[in-house]
Amino acid sequence: MRLARAVGIGLVAILAAACSPPPGASSSDLTPSPSVSSQSASLTVFAAASLKAAIAAAQAAYEAGHPGVALTVATDSSAALEARIEQGAPADLFLSADTANPQTLVSADLADGAVALFAGNHLTVIVPPTNPAAVTSPLDLARPGVKVIAAGDAVPITKYANQVVANLASLAGSPADFAARYAANVVSREDNVAAVVAKVALGEGDAGIVYVTDAKASKEVVTVPLPDAANVPATYGGVVVKASAHLAAAHAFLSWLTGADGQAILASFGFLPTS
Repeated sequence: MRLARAVGIGLVAILAAACSPPPGASSSDLTPSPSVSSQSASLTVFAAASLKAAIAAAQAAYEAGHPGVALTVATDSSAALEARIEQGAPADLFLSADTANPQTLVSADLADGAVALFAGNHLTVIVPPTNPAAVTSPLDLARPGVKVIAAGDAVPITKYANQVVANLASLAGSPADFAARYAANVVSREDNVAAVVAKVALGEGDAGIVYVTDAKASKEVVTVPLPDAANVPATYGGVVVKASAHLAAAHAFLSWLTGADGQAILASFGFLPTS
């Protein structure tokens, strides 16, 4: 019996020694590393329509390198997406085709942090492959009878396009007359830039002003380049939505998008750096 008791005491001592931290170690050194599941997040990204293809590629790359993160992407006009966030739509990240819409969320205290610039773009004129109106110059947009497809007033592409029209008017030497004739040629106002491209591609209009990246992505339109003196830069900005349940994960994706890997993907779709 004494022998059994001695053996039992010896086993307890051995187990106690095995469970004790080594000399100099703290209890935090023994804390298990977080598992992938504890770092997981399902993020909803609201992105401008002009980002659709690029963000799909970015999503695939990011998810492959971050197995705990899943992205759900919804695209539309930046103005429409901003309004949905203001109305309480669940979103973790907002990627806009301008800086004004995300800044609206910042000003309303609906964003976590400042606007992050992540891409640039330029504009171009597009026509259907058959080019029925024989548009060969951007100045033709003000020629009588040319049917122009445009976007709604709140859509960022419209702000940029209006500046292009003002620049073209100056080049034409008749600012007021050119702008008025262009406006008279607008036959429809679409919800977003993707819809402008689609209508022109279908021949429902003779021309439209869109982002260079949208023209590049479509194989069903032909471009009529804008002169450098008339073109304008488009700057894309993003913010993390303050109501997000995954703030850290949303910030991590936005940081990745502004970093080397994200920028390389955006560049492959024709987007420009912001600096």
